[in-house]
Amino acid sequence: MALAPRSALLPVAEAQTRVLALGTPVALVEVSLGEALGRWAATSVVARRTQPARDVSAMDGYALRYADLPGPLSVVGESAAGAPYPGELSPGEAVRIFTGAVMPAGSDTVIVQEEARRAGDQVTLDGEGPAHRGRNVRARGLDFGEGDVLVARGERFTPARIAVAATGGVGRVAVARPVRVALAATGDELVEPGTPGEALPESNRLLLRALLADTGAEIVDLGILPDRLDTLTRSFAAVDADVLVTTGGASVGDHDLVRPALAAAGVTLDFWRIALRPGKPMLAGRRGGLAVVGLPGNPVSAFVTALLFVRPLVAHIAGAADPFPSATSAILGEDLPGNGERSDYLRAELRDGCAYASTIQDSSMLRTLARSTCLIVRPPNAPAARAGDSAEILVIA
Repeated sequence: MALAPRSALLPVAEAQTRVLALGTPVALVEVSLGEALGRWAATSVVARRTQPARDVSAMDGYALRYADLPGPLSVVGESAAGAPYPGELSPGEAVRIFTGAVMPAGSDTVIVQEEARRAGDQVTLDGEGPAHRGRNVRARGLDFGEGDVLVARGERFTPARIAVAATGGVGRVAVARPVRVALAATGDELVEPGTPGEALPESNRLLLRALLADTGAEIVDLGILPDRLDTLTRSFAAVDADVLVTTGGASVGDHDLVRPALAAAGVTLDFWRIALRPGKPMLAGRRGGLAVVGLPGNPVSAFVTALLFVRPLVAHIAGAADPFPSATSAILGEDLPGNGERSDYLRAELRDGCAYASTIQDSSMLRTLARSTCLIVRPPNAPAARAGDSAEILVIA
């Protein structure tokens, strides 16, 4: 587990690619659509029916032949959703029709009821009427046809995708089983939240659990581990999970024992230290089918690295085609100085359409993170930026 030279800082994009490569695919399971929300499609979801299955009316009104307008026409029946008119229209006839009802055979257009004047069994156009044949009709297959891909492999099941799959006649879908993620905080200075006294409450496990909550991950909480090599080694060696995430102890201090403990537990280090601020001392490795990510202990560093590496890794294992956070852009509300050799993720607030970086970016300041709504992404060696310039951001709240 040799250490990289101090100058060898891995670029963020390369580190992300290498972290994903550490993940091992998990078994697939079949779940009902009601259980699929937030999970990723393991196979493409294909429509088993056409929607609509037949031509239907898009409005309440009267179904007729466009050539028969403006009438008068004889109303010979009714077509409602689930109760279609059984016959076929002859020239000069119309059928009272309701939204979603099947168009009668022989009809091709619907006039809306607001433009129809009815007297007994006679109806006449009373207004401008439809501009063309087929107006106010939803043609068969307008939404999709049997065999169409409704949810592509790797896409996430959102409420709308669940609805379209259901409408396509699908009741069950294939997804990855929940990814097992073991979380461990390290440090003799830490205590559980709510413990009286001046000791530092541990927050990173709660932060990580919340960040992974909508991935469907199964969390294995290893608790707070002391700064003792033997205890850390035993705990890491006993982990039964798909991913192990540690926080703290990944730097170079006398009490930073995570790397040697992981090595003693059989983990092969892939890299250590990345060109990122905050989060430089992050490490990653693997033991068999277990992917290991060691995050810094500072809570803001832990958040940024978890957002860029841990959450994408879990999503990747769970089948996501595009696991990384989506970037967008915003206008800077104030000047920013030039950047150094590391990618910088600045805590910031969006106000009136502009992004304002927090004045102090110390990686221990959780309150600043809690008030932030985005991270401003500053590439390595970026020149000074001016208020009014466009900048890449990640929305976090």
